[in-house]
Amino acid sequence: MRKRTLLSALLLFPTAMAWGDDDTMKRAKALFKPIPVQAPAIKGNPTSKAKVDLGLKLFFEPRLSSSQLISCNTCHNIGLGGADLQETSIGHGWQKGPRNAPTVFNAVFDIAQFWDGRASDLQTQAKGPVQASVEMNNNPQQVVKTLKSIPGYAPLFKKAFPNDKDPVTFDNMAKAIEVFEAKLLTPHAPFDRYLKGDSKALTPKEVDGLRVFMDKGCVACHSGVNIGGAGYYPFGVRAVPTSEIRPTQDMGRFKVTNTESDKYVFKAPSLRNLNLTQPYFHSGKVWKLKDAVTVMGSAQLGINLTADDADKIVAFMHTLTGTYPKIQYPILPPNSDQTPRPVTM
Repeated sequence: MRKRTLLSALLLFPTAMAWGDDDTMKRAKALFKPIPVQAPAIKGNPTSKAKVDLGLKLFFEPRLSSSQLISCNTCHNIGLGGADLQETSIGHGWQKGPRNAPTVFNAVFDIAQFWDGRASDLQTQAKGPVQASVEMNNNPQQVVKTLKSIPGYAPLFKKAFPNDKDPVTFDNMAKAIEVFEAKLLTPHAPFDRYLKGDSKALTPKEVDGLRVFMDKGCVACHSGVNIGGAGYYPFGVRAVPTSEIRPTQDMGRFKVTNTESDKYVFKAPSLRNLNLTQPYFHSGKVWKLKDAVTVMGSAQLGINLTADDADKIVAFMHTLTGTYPKIQYPILPPNSDQTPRPVTM
């Protein structure tokens, strides 16, 4: 009776045979790596508790912006998957930015920062939005003036940078934010457990989705620790997406390199926690994950994915969501009479 029941189950649910498939797991281990529990060391910027604590405060510090309303967390909200759930972010004076805000979680593993890779690391990236007129609309001199006018920051910078004669600098601001952001990791996703040998961490449908993801060629751009974020690729290899999804005026990496072959080339985004960071693509014009998967099938692979295959890939992508770090919103040091006033226009 038990043999007949098992045989009947396999006939009715053939995907169950894939559960724990050693070959699929072996292929996956060769292509992907689990998110580590510990943050990686940052070259040239050693980590300390004091520096991370300072970086935490500065990440949530709206006084880095000229309006004193916008912080790093505004567009990379720790409670919203490290993004902002907007097509493109809203900045100074309610201006709309040109691109969707990428998640800050696990960004330390990316080859570079921003969709076009114009920032080589998180430290460089931290300086960009502060100075962008469409974002925080500030400048290094005003940032330092503001931070120095807030009495509570001087001892925090001194503790974080004990060897610096004048520790409150724009560079040190960015260094502190970098080491804090490097700790924003989301390990222990079901897929990570699967990569570590737990064959039951994924359901049969999720394993099928993993297999489709590998077989169809998605791994050409999305592999490694971050399942993406490791290289730059044309958006529209086989078919050009609509101008709404790939706006013609945004030529991607071409603006950075001025190289003809880099037109409409973008960094392949990480797929980690993807189900929490809609909308999708640099334009932020696609809100449903299944729709994004279908677009990528036609644009990048030149195939029309069946609804079943797209559903399986989406099921696999849901296994990429890990455990968020516990972040306590900080109490920030109060102003002094010398602190510059907000500029909102």
